[in-house]
Amino acid sequence: MTELTPKQIVSELDQYIIGQAEAKRAVAVALRNRIRRLKLTGEMQQEVKPKNLLMIGPTGVGKTEIARRLADIAQAPFIKVEATKYTEVGYVGRDVESMVRDLVESAIRLIKRQKQAEVKDEAEAKAIERIAKALKPGIKVEKKSSSASNPFGNLGDLLGQFNPAMLNEEEEAEEVTEEIASTRRQIAEQIRQGKLNDYEVTIQLEEKKLQLNSLNPAMEQMMDMQESLNALKPKKKIERTVTVKEALELLTEEEADKLINQDDINQKALELAADKGIIFIDEIDKIAIDDKGSGQVSRQGVQRDILPIVEGSQVQTKYGIIETDHILFIGSGAFHQAKPSDLIPELQGRFPIRVHLDDLTQADFKRILTEPKNALLKQYQALLLTDGVEIQFTEGAIDQLAAYAERLNRDTDNIGARRLHTILETVLEELLFDAAEMQMGQVEITEQYVTQRLDAIVQDQDLSHYIL
Repeated sequence: MTELTPKQIVSELDQYIIGQAEAKRAVAVALRNRIRRLKLTGEMQQEVKPKNLLMIGPTGVGKTEIARRLADIAQAPFIKVEATKYTEVGYVGRDVESMVRDLVESAIRLIKRQKQAEVKDEAEAKAIERIAKALKPGIKVEKKSSSASNPFGNLGDLLGQFNPAMLNEEEEAEEVTEEIASTRRQIAEQIRQGKLNDYEVTIQLEEKKLQLNSLNPAMEQMMDMQESLNALKPKKKIERTVTVKEALELLTEEEADKLINQDDINQKALELAADKGIIFIDEIDKIAIDDKGSGQVSRQGVQRDILPIVEGSQVQTKYGIIETDHILFIGSGAFHQAKPSDLIPELQGRFPIRVHLDDLTQADFKRILTEPKNALLKQYQALLLTDGVEIQFTEGAIDQLAAYAERLNRDTDNIGARRLHTILETVLEELLFDAAEMQMGQVEITEQYVTQRLDAIVQDQDLSHYIL
């Protein structure tokens, strides 16, 4: 990330998003400025604040995708939230601070994946050892009686329920002969070579705790207390019968978790979220609409609650306090019924860079169908190829698909590039339905084929509203 220039960032975005050069340049500069800030020292680094962006444009033109791909390029924690889901303080519902807590959770997942990758070789070796042990168990040794193994008697049994270390270590002991050890080594080697991938094995896994995001602080405290109580008890084991390949993945992850320090991850995640986090606030135009007399929660109240988060404040999470001063906020909205100036002035000032995204043209639709790394036409070709059907689109067919998309967006509701999904599903519906049972080989989608499937629907305004 530290070596990426704005031109390189735009070039990366061009692989996935067509057009919108102005928006790409703006986010590229914003990302590069974050890199520049981290190279500053002392007081100056703290003084330089991110310049938040406000993306203005209709749905389906690439606002969310630009922000999401930007986070991938930066290897930064990223979350997308809808402004309409938040309620003013004092009302039942999500409070605005939950977006920051969600960002920290995203950062923890990011750091955890990085740490797991660092210890993968060691974790995989331990996982292979466990699978080999499951496939070739040792000779069970009779466990000692409770009185012999527990000098504290009934009190020790009671304490042992809460402290696994006090339980008899020989309870699950087994005798491993030289023959068993040799067989396990052979099995381990076969696992490494992938020869046993499809073989089924029964393994024991630690039960994972339920992950709940977006909790309010009071609920988080209750969850922390429950976790503390659970930590006193032996971890619950669950049995699963899976293939050796899947068992290797599951056990490698579990062993990696044992090798990494969770407190270290939490601290680094807080720092990563504070310095490089990106929060994408969608539908921000909906809370700018004056809703007096509607009986709804005050939208202006939600704006006032969002303001201190965007300005820079401290938010309490269950992992510690995070400062939001250097989190990059990207606001987004169509602004059909409202204008950016309808936002309260203080919030407007916190989104100083405004970027207008253009409506998609026929030429844009054609490029969207063919150019991106995983373009729509490539997706449908790959899907049908799994049934042995190879489809090819002629140049005329692609032009016709793009023309229909532009026309429908102009004459009905403008839903941007999402219009292509409805059009392609309608054009290929019959083929998608029959392909699994018919050996069609190669099928060419021509301009006439597209017209035949769509023209009657497009001509009928009522049908086009419902179907396309």
